[in-house]
Amino acid sequence: MDFFVSLKISASGLRAQAARMRVVAENIANASSTGKTPSDDPYRRRVPTFTVDLDRQTGAQMVRSGRTFFDKKPFDVRFDPGNPAADESGYVKISNVNTLIETADMLDAQRSYEANLSMIGATRSMFSHTLDILRI
Repeated sequence: MDFFVSLKISASGLRAQAARMRVVAENIANASSTGKTPSDDPYRRRVPTFTVDLDRQTGAQMVRSGRTFFDKKPFDVRFDPGNPAADESGYVKISNVNTLIETADMLDAQRSYEANLSMIGATRSMFSHTLDILRI
């Protein structure tokens, strides 16, 4: 495989994982949100997706971040009668974000990002060694 194709594939992985980390960070930041009124819905968890695109120039498959979907899981409720978003029973709808799941997703995305960085480093090292061999 060509060095530049390898770099291009890893770079596409970096972009996709960075987009995934942005969505997960947004989910974590809004995990405890509620609506402003009893009829308003709180923040709904977003789920990132990936697609595979064929790079016609190189013939390699590249990963891209796809559409972001809303999680259909129902909202949780909590008893908080002093909240302006509480219904007549005193319950407030809270976001359907589970911070434990989001933390695991963030760690997975971080590891994938690091793996792509390692691949770029290995490719650069092989390219450098190839140039050293050619100089001899």
